[in-house]
Amino acid sequence: MPVNINTKMITLLGKPLSQSYAARMQNAAYRAAGLNMLYFYTEVDNEHLGDVINGIKHMNFAGFAVTKPNKVEVMKYVDEVDPLCEKMNASNTVVIKDGKLIAYNTDGVGFFRSLIEEAPELDVKNSVFLCLGAGGAARAICSVLAYNGAKKIYIASRTMSKVQELVDDINNNFAPIAEAVDMQNEEKFKEVVAASDVLMNNTGLGMPVSIDKTPVPKEYLRPGQICFDATYNPAKTRFLVEAEEVGCKIINGLGMSLYQGVAQIELWSGKEAPIEAMRQELMDILAGKEEK
Repeated sequence: MPVNINTKMITLLGKPLSQSYAARMQNAAYRAAGLNMLYFYTEVDNEHLGDVINGIKHMNFAGFAVTKPNKVEVMKYVDEVDPLCEKMNASNTVVIKDGKLIAYNTDGVGFFRSLIEEAPELDVKNSVFLCLGAGGAARAICSVLAYNGAKKIYIASRTMSKVQELVDDINNNFAPIAEAVDMQNEEKFKEVVAASDVLMNNTGLGMPVSIDKTPVPKEYLRPGQICFDATYNPAKTRFLVEAEEVGCKIINGLGMSLYQGVAQIELWSGKEAPIEAMRQELMDILAGKEEK
């Protein structure tokens, strides 16, 4: 659809953005749904975030997306906050409505929808989760699990200060179900892995820059566990390959990426998102196909 005076703009605010596929998936969705919208990138960090947002408020934007390193910083500039987003204290999606900036977080929503769709047998309220990593994705995932009544959430990372901060936020804002785990304590870590029903890799280990790495030794895993990796490029990280070999159910981050984008479009446009068109575009991207 050609850009004109009525085109509603969306931009992704973050830095760096060269690795992002978001614009291609989003714009494919707008075309499929007949939406006069355009998604593009704006590289900006915390230092100039307020200046950029102030400009956006006075232009023809439906809203904007937020990624590293701005997901927490953006909370300073919004007028209203969705209840779940407020408890997370981090936003990846801002909607402009009646001149007000309203913050949401669709990362956790995308993860949870993907998890339930791909593992319908999972009883969240009676399951123990182990979150590997304590960054932005981990915060969204742990928050949505706590919000939906997870029985127990272990959080493990190499940086214990970040782990403890996330554990405290989950316990204080949702329910006292989170516990910090030091990955350096091999005996304790092995015990926690064995006790967990769902393992979630949010460390980034296994991505192209660390393709041969995994956060969990293969011998710690047991058959029947559900193993999720936020990465979807490659489709199977070493963590997922080894989990599958052990007899675990594996889920990559494709569904999370898809459904967080679906939620964003529905918030920005008020229309139903074309899920299958978005899924196909993601598959085409991963297959190396050129943009249509």
